[in-house]
Amino acid sequence: MSEAPGAGAARAAAFLAPTDAFAPRHLGPDEADVAAMLREVGAPSLDALMAETIPAGIRLRHPLDLPAPRGEREALDTLRALAAKNQVFRSFLGMGYHDCLTPAVVQRNVLENPGWYTQYTPYQAEIAQGRLEALLNFQTMVADLCALPLANASLLDEATAAAEAMHMAHALDKGGRKAFFVADDCHPQTIAVVKTRARPLGIDVRVGRPETADFVAQGLFGILLQYPTTDGRIEDHSAVVARAHAASSLVAVATDLLALTLLKPPGEWGADIAIGSSQRFGVPVGFGGPHAAFMATRDEYKRQLPGRLVGVSKDAEGRPAYRLALQTREQHIRRDKATSNICTAQVLLAVMAGMYAVYHGPEGLVRIARRVHALTAILAAGLRRLGLELGRAPFFDTVKVKLDAAEGAAVVARARAQRINLRSYVDGSVGVALDETVRAEELDLLFAAFAGKEPDFRARDLAEGTTAQLPAAFDRQSAFLAHDVFRTHHSEHEMLRYLHHLQAKDLSLTTSMIPLGSCTMKLNATTEMVPVTWPEFGGLHPFAPAEQWRGYALMFAQLEKWLAEITGFAAVSLQPNAGSQGEYAGLLAIRGYHESRGEAHRDVCLIPVSAHGTNPASAVTAGFKVVAVACDDRGNVELADLEKKSREHAPRLGALMLTYPSTHGVFEEDVKQICAVVHAHGGQVYMDGANMNAQVGLTSPGTIGADVCHLNLHKTFCIPHGGGGPGMGPIGVAAHLLPFLPGHPLAEVRGEKPAVGPVAAAPFGSASILPISWAYIAMMGAPGLKRATEVAILNANYMAKRLEGHYEIVYRGTNGRVAHEFIVDCRPFKKAGIEAEDIAKRLMDYGFHAPTMSFPVAGTLMIEPTESEPRAELDRFCEAMIAIRGEIREVEEGPVKAEDSVLRHAPHTARAVAASDWDRAYSRERAAFPAPWVHQSKFWPATARIDNTFGDRNLVCTCPPVEAFAG
Repeated sequence: MSEAPGAGAARAAAFLAPTDAFAPRHLGPDEADVAAMLREVGAPSLDALMAETIPAGIRLRHPLDLPAPRGEREALDTLRALAAKNQVFRSFLGMGYHDCLTPAVVQRNVLENPGWYTQYTPYQAEIAQGRLEALLNFQTMVADLCALPLANASLLDEATAAAEAMHMAHALDKGGRKAFFVADDCHPQTIAVVKTRARPLGIDVRVGRPETADFVAQGLFGILLQYPTTDGRIEDHSAVVARAHAASSLVAVATDLLALTLLKPPGEWGADIAIGSSQRFGVPVGFGGPHAAFMATRDEYKRQLPGRLVGVSKDAEGRPAYRLALQTREQHIRRDKATSNICTAQVLLAVMAGMYAVYHGPEGLVRIARRVHALTAILAAGLRRLGLELGRAPFFDTVKVKLDAAEGAAVVARARAQRINLRSYVDGSVGVALDETVRAEELDLLFAAFAGKEPDFRARDLAEGTTAQLPAAFDRQSAFLAHDVFRTHHSEHEMLRYLHHLQAKDLSLTTSMIPLGSCTMKLNATTEMVPVTWPEFGGLHPFAPAEQWRGYALMFAQLEKWLAEITGFAAVSLQPNAGSQGEYAGLLAIRGYHESRGEAHRDVCLIPVSAHGTNPASAVTAGFKVVAVACDDRGNVELADLEKKSREHAPRLGALMLTYPSTHGVFEEDVKQICAVVHAHGGQVYMDGANMNAQVGLTSPGTIGADVCHLNLHKTFCIPHGGGGPGMGPIGVAAHLLPFLPGHPLAEVRGEKPAVGPVAAAPFGSASILPISWAYIAMMGAPGLKRATEVAILNANYMAKRLEGHYEIVYRGTNGRVAHEFIVDCRPFKKAGIEAEDIAKRLMDYGFHAPTMSFPVAGTLMIEPTESEPRAELDRFCEAMIAIRGEIREVEEGPVKAEDSVLRHAPHTARAVAASDWDRAYSRERAAFPAPWVHQSKFWPATARIDNTFGDRNLVCTCPPVEAFAG
């Protein structure tokens, strides 16, 4: 019997296919599930469902041009080969980046642990108590070391934290002043980012020696100082501070947490704001990130403090509980009036830095700092013995050796021959910044590099005669980290148990689905995560010479090419290290384009009310004036209102910010016309990539007609959310915007002089997590990525179909379909006394995290299942929602009062259920075990419902005394 045509080729392909193909592992529903779900939604095939969901005019006509999918082993082998092309030299370059020793117990149990890295931002505090406690530790650590009473729960990097400090000082200024002074001995990347952020806001940045700052004559609202300076000096800034305060100007200080264990802290000599990076507290350098920056300030500025803020409140049982405080500052609530950006956080890395302090304790940190300072003193003694000039100012870990250009170049070259990187200054001087990993033998190599030969002494010889005492004027006298948490977990066994104790209080993707609309909580596959901690990726300094990061360069080029193909754009910048930074960088590209055409006056940004919540504040930060565009009853941009606003503002129309599919969960039919209207009136179209998971392989921003788009790699491209960071927000641009992608003063990003400055401290943002997205695309390939999008849309439509008889679906597309997410209406329950929050808290009893609550429509829940969730998990969640609807019905129909209902008392803790007294109108079993699967595996909320109002009225943002937890 003859074979069917092509059967042999198909058989050969099957034989040759890898057994570790990734796509079937990434996608939740198998073929049988897909078929059953299609029957449920009434579609004959996935193609038919896509045709009913996505407008025909924007569908891609050809598959994505990407390499064939790799198996998991092949992808890791390829990344190994790329990593091998990187050369990890010892980098004594400093500038805010230092090698460090990551405690193995923290690396294995936090950084490499999906129980920590797959958590979401802790908005549902009752099931995020472990992470919130860890962040409170971080805040306490920062506040104590800086000697300022209030610290936030992290920012993106030191340079953007400095820009946030400038923005904060400007907002606090009552005199309308528009000039900000930056000391010229701040880190160069910090100066560059501050300038980038200042320009669209019309702030005049003056750079110079701090003593030359004339606060009155120059109209300065603030000043940024570095302590110690970028070249290592410890300066007395008290006179500058006095002059600033006399002129009602604020003082911001970029500082080093390790140095502050020995140095008099900024809060004690008058600083109003302290910022910096916590990277050297146990977080790998990672070619620039991710790392947790910090900001501390005075209590009276708490409403202007950017970033998240963890506070202590109490729960319904009267016990202390943690929560995010003062959330009304945040972008998704106050929009263009916000003082906080929800995307500017690095939670996972803040947890690591805080745990470094917990593990070492105050004595351990002082011991590390004294060793670093002593080694630097030995280095300085040896260099002086060689007849070299260092200057007379005291130092902590960094020295600058005065040399002419030829001498400096020779020293740097000799050091590099020993696989050591030193910092070169324009005048020929050479900088050396030491860290906790330095050994005496490396000091000997440094002496030889400076001497040009092997000297007649060794570092060990110098150690006996070297004193490492700071001058009394700079010596820290105040105590820090006095709370018990920093004094009790110093053995590995204690630390291990503490980490797992906290982890057990947090719901993550290891527990159940996290169905957050607009946040795409999908699988972060183990194979994708493995390369993150390889030393060839984690050990490089971001300002190392280009020949040392050729593997990274190849990976960047491939990833940029793939993302450009996926978005339909000409080029991609990998620099923005958060979605917020991507939005900002995209808007700067648009501003730069208009300015290049002599149209700098185009400063109006149209934003539909259906746009992503962060858009308005990003537009304001980029110097635009926001004009809202209405939506119709179906959630679509109202074309007539868009045309009206475009005509009205045509002379000044700069941009439209559009989320697609919309945050309402629909593919708008008129999207091409929307883009055409804006273009016709001289504007550019910025597409927010928050919902890119509904586009990949089926349509693209370029096809739709957008000019620029940012991509949330921590959503669509599998970088984990990390409890609220890290993230990455690269931007793709059409060809005419390519010259306006962000540049960087310390590394060549694209080979030409950039028209736009940097938006992040490091040239390629948080480079060490980019292998995650590279691996995802490489293993999925074009067919896998397309299938992932199709399944994400199928999963959403399946859930909407299952719930539609129980809840109203707020918005649907033309054919009654939803995109990859949908909104269920909880507003009808309000008349019975039940709010969306009650449903969110009750879902915890069923073992689930709530969907996105009251955004983008108040009183609703927005659900996004992603493609990674299997049908069984989708069904469990739907059954929980249906059961809760039954509980609501009991209140609506009268047998149960709202205040006595199981909903109003949710969530139910083990303590409450096991208590001797039980006076509820329902059984203990119904409270805690409302579904069959909960009997099999129960996740207990750590606290009862938390009182948010109490926490804001009684703000406590550092570790409370132990007595508060008694009983």
